[in-house]
Amino acid sequence: MFQQDQDIFDILLGSISEGVIVVDNYQNIVEVNDATEKMFGYNKGELIKQPLNTLIPKNHHKEHQTHFKNFMKQQESRQMGQGRDIFGVRKDGSIFPVEAGLNPFSIYGKKYVMALVIDISTRKEQEQKIKSLNENLEEKVSKRTYELKNMILALEAENKKRIKAEKEAKLALKKEKDLNELKSRFLSLVSHEFKTPLSGILTSAILLSKYKLTEQQEKRDKHIKTISDKVHYLNNILNDFLTMEKLEKGKIKYSPSTFKLSKVVNEVVYNANMLLKEGQKINYPKDIDSFSLYQDEKIVELALSNLIHNAVKYSSENTEINISITQDDTKTVFKVKDNGIGIPQEDQKNIFNRYFRAKNALLTQGTGIGLNIVKDHMENLNGKVYFDSTEQEGTVFTIELPNSAKS
Repeated sequence: MFQQDQDIFDILLGSISEGVIVVDNYQNIVEVNDATEKMFGYNKGELIKQPLNTLIPKNHHKEHQTHFKNFMKQQESRQMGQGRDIFGVRKDGSIFPVEAGLNPFSIYGKKYVMALVIDISTRKEQEQKIKSLNENLEEKVSKRTYELKNMILALEAENKKRIKAEKEAKLALKKEKDLNELKSRFLSLVSHEFKTPLSGILTSAILLSKYKLTEQQEKRDKHIKTISDKVHYLNNILNDFLTMEKLEKGKIKYSPSTFKLSKVVNEVVYNANMLLKEGQKINYPKDIDSFSLYQDEKIVELALSNLIHNAVKYSSENTEINISITQDDTKTVFKVKDNGIGIPQEDQKNIFNRYFRAKNALLTQGTGIGLNIVKDHMENLNGKVYFDSTEQEGTVFTIELPNSAKS
């Protein structure tokens, strides 16, 4: 190369800000520019005739040899490091990332490769900073997402607690309302059911004191019976209250025994016959002489008495009350049918509630706790009580009981 050409070449190389490295076919450096020497930390002319591996980290030498041979075969300009990072090594041994473009050329029949090299350390640092920022951002987003998720779960849990508390409060309020309603019914019941008999007792007692003559004995007997009946009625009410309290507290102790059904039915019908209105009749059940139960006899008598007395009470004169009893291997079924006033449809759902009186029975003497007591007893004995009724036509009450009480 003529000196004039060399000078022009040197001027051109010096004006290029990127590093320029020219190597021959044997990978020996034949020319570099000032930017290259400054980039790799060498003095003027130190790199000339040095192998290219001088500028490549040792752990990349073998890989570089393979890439260089392939490049020389193809003889096409291309960018180095596509899809992978490439590095250079400075004179002081420090390694830094670079970007290089390769350009093959020939002069005077000899092949050379010119590499344009850029130090991309600053860019890589920025990329690393951006990557770190992104990672930090992702971590923060993940953390915030996790916190938000936990917050939502906490809010949902709190909301469930609030809904539960509201339901409990509403239930407590309903219970309190129901309790107040029960108290009102109880006070009304006591006022009516006790006041009327007590007034009758007082009146009879006053009149009784006026009948002093022997011939007035019939009148005295009449008022004595009135006093006796009303005291008996009040005593029954008090017994119902005591029974109800024991049922509530679970203090009822049942005493099962084996007994003939006919014995209980005879006693219940005998007592009910004394309450019959003019022309009323109780039809005794058929074919029950062989029926026996292993249950609490007094409770069975109480339940059957309640249903039959109600049938008498809510039926008019000249009507019939029919009792039927059937029994199979496991249970006994009692049915009490009347032709009375019946239960209004809208009241039927409440008929077993304590103190409840159907609207068409409010003027008839009663406490509204008898059926409630029967229902509780039947449930305790693993039985049940239910009814079918049509207003103004009559009612059929049914009791189903196991033949044998559980021990």
